Amino acid sequence: MQTGPRNLITDVAGLRVGNAGDAGLRSGMTVLTADAPFTAGVHVMGGAPGTRETDLLAPDRAVQQVDALVLSGGSAFGLDAASGVAEGLRDMGRGFAVGAARVPIVPAAILFDLLNGGESDWTTNPYNALGRAALAGASEDFAIGSEGAGTGATTANLKGGLGSASTRLPDGTMVGALVAVNALGGATVGAGPHFWAAPFEIGDEFGGLGPARAYPDPLAAPVKHAPNANTTIGIIATDTTLTQAQCTRLATAAHDGLARALVPSHTLMDGDAIFAAATGARPAPDMPTQVLLGHAAACTMARAIARAIHAARPCPGDPVPAWSARFG
Repeated sequence: MQTGPRNLITDVAGLRVGNAGDAGLRSGMTVLTADAPFTAGVHVMGGAPGTRETDLLAPDRAVQQVDALVLSGGSAFGLDAASGVAEGLRDMGRGFAVGAARVPIVPAAILFDLLNGGESDWTTNPYNALGRAALAGASEDFAIGSEGAGTGATTANLKGGLGSASTRLPDGTMVGALVAVNALGGATVGAGPHFWAAPFEIGDEFGGLGPARAYPDPLAAPVKHAPNANTTIGIIATDTTLTQAQCTRLATAAHDGLARALVPSHTLMDGDAIFAAATGARPAPDMPTQVLLGHAAACTMARAIARAIHAARPCPGDPVPAWSARFG
């Protein structure tokens, strides 16, 4: 496999990503948008999800495309980030046309980061403003690690973060992943620096350490002491033409990447959810390419998760260490 030129989800042409965070809150949000509406699907496999407008992504719904997708910290409060994005899109004249009105379609998913030491005494929900700021700054180049929705994220034993990766298929089709990792489980093997996702690494994109030499009993893998404070949320995107049903299948395949990169994953105490996005710049794939697309989605998502942990930065007061501080 080969990455795209940025090794980011924005290697899928036409996509842009914006991050906004608040150091006091130790939280933030991330938006994915494009110049034109795009087809989207979603699949939720965690037992404790927090989402907005996911019902309309079913294949039998009237609205077939969206204007943006939001990943946010803040638990249920973070769903208001999507309102800020929707307001910004409306100001741009974007949205689903209903007569003379325009209604931006902005599905969202949230993660729980309220127990990481951030400020919690605010009286006005801060996530609406973060949504507007992230949309205004959306571009092809963006930072990963302790950024956006990954600002205050944690895993069982290390800081979480925002990750992204891309894969170019042999026919030129591009696949990209964006993920905020705040898992109950861990991304590294035991107490060492090696990532569960190591077999799928391209080059040294998350350290080049390769697989661990020995693997402990996976049933003894570390988990968070605060079992309700978890969720890994992400987006898998491609430049090919897919229906909503095919996007949903792509999102389902991408969940395999979570299982490869996080141990344990998809637990009752995680809200694991993945959106899929298809821009339609390339023709619809044949069946063999659809199969390869799903496989690439899982591999790319696993790599993006490891990159999130690898890129996280240490910060005073962190409840758990950053990978870079412990092993870098």
